[in-house]
Amino acid sequence: MARKVEVTPYNHQWKDQFFHEKQRLDRVFHGSYAVVHHIGSTSVEGLAAKPIIDFLIVVQDINIADERTSELEDLGYIAKGENGIPNRRYFFLENENGERLYHVHVFPSGSEEIERHLVFRDYLRTFKDEAEKYGRLKSGLAAKHPEDIDAYIEGKNSFVQEMERKAMDWGRKHD
Repeated sequence: MARKVEVTPYNHQWKDQFFHEKQRLDRVFHGSYAVVHHIGSTSVEGLAAKPIIDFLIVVQDINIADERTSELEDLGYIAKGENGIPNRRYFFLENENGERLYHVHVFPSGSEEIERHLVFRDYLRTFKDEAEKYGRLKSGLAAKHPEDIDAYIEGKNSFVQEMERKAMDWGRKHD
């Protein structure tokens, strides 16, 4: 089934949704020293986004995620393994209509992916004009490709890569 592409204006409830679901995830990872971050467009106030909350969970060892997979599945998450990114564990949760609600990305501490996600988020939080450009691009692509998630992702790929480069340069200067 093709995934619908919907980009909506920023919703202040996303922050509450994150904290509510974080409590459930904290229970799963209790005792493992996991750190849970809100990432992705829903974590940037004012940014238009697909209404899916993204979590980045940092664990000491990736085996912790493997050991907790059945507990995440008990919460309704679907495990997808690395799903194209080495040393990651990816999970998603959908509602009864098959609409994605949450994406969970678990990485071991020290993974370069952690810095990439957090710096990108912080860059967009800091540079509102860049976030607005990104939001306009995403809204336009969603309108153009409402039933084609692959075209939507491909359409924003070069913009995201350039913005990630800027964000990493900025992040290195502000460490």
